[in-house]
Amino acid sequence: MPLVQANGVDIYCEVHGEGHPVLLVMGINAQLIHWPPEMIDRLVAAGFQVIAFDNRDMGQSTWFDGLQPPSLGSMIAHRLVNRSQQTPYTLSDMAEDGFGVLTALGIESAHIIGASMGGMIAQQMAILHPDRVRSLTSIMSHTGERRHFLSDPRALLALMGTTPANAEEAGERVVGLMKVIGSPEDRRPDDHYRWLGATAYERGSNPEGFKRQLAAIVVSGSRDAQLKHLTVPTAVIHGTVDPLVSPRGGRHTAAVIPGAELVLIDGMGHDLPVAKLDTILAAFRRAAGV
Repeated sequence: MPLVQANGVDIYCEVHGEGHPVLLVMGINAQLIHWPPEMIDRLVAAGFQVIAFDNRDMGQSTWFDGLQPPSLGSMIAHRLVNRSQQTPYTLSDMAEDGFGVLTALGIESAHIIGASMGGMIAQQMAILHPDRVRSLTSIMSHTGERRHFLSDPRALLALMGTTPANAEEAGERVVGLMKVIGSPEDRRPDDHYRWLGATAYERGSNPEGFKRQLAAIVVSGSRDAQLKHLTVPTAVIHGTVDPLVSPRGGRHTAAVIPGAELVLIDGMGHDLPVAKLDTILAAFRRAAGV
C-alpha cells in the first residue's frame, strides 16, 4: 500500500526490508527516488526497515494546488524583522506528515534521517515528538538561523533554475545542477542524473510545490531555542565543500544540539555520493546505537 493517509494528506511511501525502522526525509524539490539506492540497500543489509516517502507537494503525494505562498522578497523582509507570515504550510506540518506515515504503517518510533530540507524537517520531528524519534541524523542542513541561509550565488541560481518543459529538459537540468552543487570528485555519470531528472519529471515534478516548500523553510524560523533542549541522540553530517548549505550551518547545528556528533566529510558537496556512504552510515549507526 504505497499511498497512505498521513496528517490529513495522501503520502506516497515505499518500505524496504525488516528490522529497526528508519524514516528517510528528502529535501526540497526532491522525491524518494533521490535517495541513493546503494544507501537503502546497505541499511536493509544491516538489519533496518527503511521507509522513504515523497514530501507533500512533490512526486506522487498530495499537491496543494491553488495555494499561493508569499513572494520571496516579502518572506525575506519579514524574516529580517522577525515578523511572522502566513504560508500554505510550515515545516511543522511536514514533520507531522512524517509521523503520519509512521502511524499509518503501525510504527510507534523510528530513527530519522533527513537530508537538506529533510534535515530541517527531521529536526522539527525531534522537537515535536522526541518520544517517537529513536535517533536524529541531520545531513547537509541547518537550524533555520538567518545567517545560514546564505549560499554560493551560483548554487542558488542553479537550484532556482528554469522550469523544464519536458522530461529531457528535466534530465539536463539535473546534470547542470549537480555540476554546481555535487561533490566535485564523486559525481555519478551524467546519464544517471539525466535518468533521475527525467524520472522525477514523469513521477510528478511540481514547480509550484517547490515554491511552497521554500516558503515553509523561510517562514518557519530558527529552531535553536528548541534544539538546545533536545535529548535525542544526534549525528550532524555535512560536506566540507557544500556550496548550497554552508558547512557553517552543520557546525552550528551540532553546537546547538546537546551531545550531537559533528561529522565533516572532506570533498562532499550538496549530495549523497556513493563514495561517502560508509562514513555517512557509520555516523548514523553511532547515533542510533545499533
